Amino acid sequence: MGDNDGLLETLRELRRHLDRDLFPLAIGDVAADRRALRELTGQLDDYLIPRLSAIDAPLLAVVGGSTGAGKSTLVNSLVGTDVSEPGVLRPTTMAPTLVTSPADRDWFTAQNILPGLPRVTGNGRGEPGTLRVVTTGALPPGLALLDAPDIDSVVTANRELAAQLLAAADLWLFTTTAARYADEVPWSFLRSARERSTALAVILSRVPPEALGVVRKDLARLLEANGLGGTRLFEVPELVLPEENARLPRQAVQPVADWLATIAADSRSRADVVRHTLSGALESLSTRVPALAGAVERQQAGAAELRSMADAAYAVGLASFDEGMRDGSLLRGEVLARWQDFIGTGDLMRSLESRVGRLRDRVVAFVTGRPAPESELRVALESGVEALIRASADGAAERLMESWSSHPSGRALLEREGVATAGRLGRASADLPARAQEAVRGWQSYVLDLVRKEGADKRTTARVTSFGLNGAGLLLMLAVFASTGGLTGIEVGIAGGTSVLSQKVLEAVFGDQAVRTLTVKARSDLRARVAILLGADADRFTALLDAVQPPEGTAPALRATADAVREHLRELPVADRRAALSPGAGSAASATTAPEEGSETVRDSRRRSGGVQHPAERPDVPHATGGPGHPRSPGGSDGAPRADGEPDSPRPQSGPDDGGRWAPGAGEVGEA
Repeated sequence: MGDNDGLLETLRELRRHLDRDLFPLAIGDVAADRRALRELTGQLDDYLIPRLSAIDAPLLAVVGGSTGAGKSTLVNSLVGTDVSEPGVLRPTTMAPTLVTSPADRDWFTAQNILPGLPRVTGNGRGEPGTLRVVTTGALPPGLALLDAPDIDSVVTANRELAAQLLAAADLWLFTTTAARYADEVPWSFLRSARERSTALAVILSRVPPEALGVVRKDLARLLEANGLGGTRLFEVPELVLPEENARLPRQAVQPVADWLATIAADSRSRADVVRHTLSGALESLSTRVPALAGAVERQQAGAAELRSMADAAYAVGLASFDEGMRDGSLLRGEVLARWQDFIGTGDLMRSLESRVGRLRDRVVAFVTGRPAPESELRVALESGVEALIRASADGAAERLMESWSSHPSGRALLEREGVATAGRLGRASADLPARAQEAVRGWQSYVLDLVRKEGADKRTTARVTSFGLNGAGLLLMLAVFASTGGLTGIEVGIAGGTSVLSQKVLEAVFGDQAVRTLTVKARSDLRARVAILLGADADRFTALLDAVQPPEGTAPALRATADAVREHLRELPVADRRAALSPGAGSAASATTAPEEGSETVRDSRRRSGGVQHPAERPDVPHATGGPGHPRSPGGSDGAPRADGEPDSPRPQSGPDDGGRWAPGAGEVGEA
């Protein structure tokens, strides 16, 4: 295939982009997105990168198919020895078995292909999650057979493993039966083979003698109708075997064995098969990778929506703090009591407007002579601001928890973190009180600096000195909370007097305009500090997204690698499907091919049907539930489903059982 270093490096780059959970959020059909990601990373690891790294490595043919299709019996019969264990119980193949010749043993026992499956050698069935490697001289060098689990296994892990193994194959030997060849599950895999241009041969087994040729013809028609014209098709008759686990007689599988031997013996034939499947798999990336990129963008959009919820919740929290600064609520309780201590009795406050001058003098004397009430007022004000910050943060966290819990993506993310973490997220962080205290003290220092700088000239300095720097700064702090909108009754008069008095004293010191400017600066600085605190508290939520969200630029990078793969493909030879699947001078007598894809017959069929259709979509094509002209169509003894759901097949009683294995019985062995 020429120099493929550039293509190989592009695939490795693609694999690096996929080396994380790209779909952590429950957005759209996330299950399908995650499945597509697993399939793509699996095929890169199991097939594309290893095959491009060693283009001349032995050919791997995976024997796959439905439950009871006789895959293990076929493998044993092809190699002429019992390497895989057939049986009646399902599932039979718990661990896949790879059969190779001694010459190729080192390649397959190493982690060259299917690196995620530990190797097991020797006798035994192997443990689930392992790859059992069996060596036999009956298999020619250059070709290995892999007996895969059932594609429709009742065990989910077996179904997923079967799909993984088929994606790692150079060649599919897809096995089905005369009774089940129109089922939906096999056709979903066959359509996948069509979409990826995988080299494929279909083995139709358990064909009753009276149906030889008829079922094969119908299956060939279905292959053609589904875009798989040209697929090599083998027919294995239903046979009566002497015991349950017996192998098929050689003549029953001779056409398949001869075809595989021809491929194995001819390096050009092997290269054709590899090039055909490899090119198809690479071409499929041009649609599969951009589709993943689109799904990644949906994830990022979903994460952005969750972030906007966090911004909105904490913006409301900051607005709540703003309201608390202006509504006079901070001048309640302890602050009011300490303020009264600071300026005298409450009676003086009630006559504030007529006695501002005398009160101002009294404040001066109090500040310069008795610092203890001043300190207590400052502490009370500090505590009040801290409490307002905590309440705002608690409210924001609670609102955001409600928003995320009502959103599928947010709910899934919270569930992923666990109940304990979600419980902690529903209130302000544990270290917020300490950080709030530090922020308020920093703000108080800032206010004192404002007062100091504003009183820098000689006249103002003298007035500030008469009050004391701390006293003037404390009055400015009180002026920040000037409004009384949240108070009622006598508290309005007291708090109003508090703010008015502080403002009048400050105006006497600095002037009207300076006081307004100082108040705005002090309020803005406090608000900015609180915004930082709330932002840090919101980071607990956004950190959950940061931990799982795909990095920015992932989607464009995926599309770029897909484009690069497409450019490299132009440098590769075009695969010849007929050459890949028709090696040698001819084919065995019992093998046939459906019409070649692109032939006039296929084009005529597509014109009539409006495109490729699945059998279940066409009333004239038999499918899993039966159809006109099919042996399993409704009609009593000709194939009506039994009460237990199993179709009634026309095979003789001494033939294969319903599980798909050849049951023991007497009689002559049929001809291939």
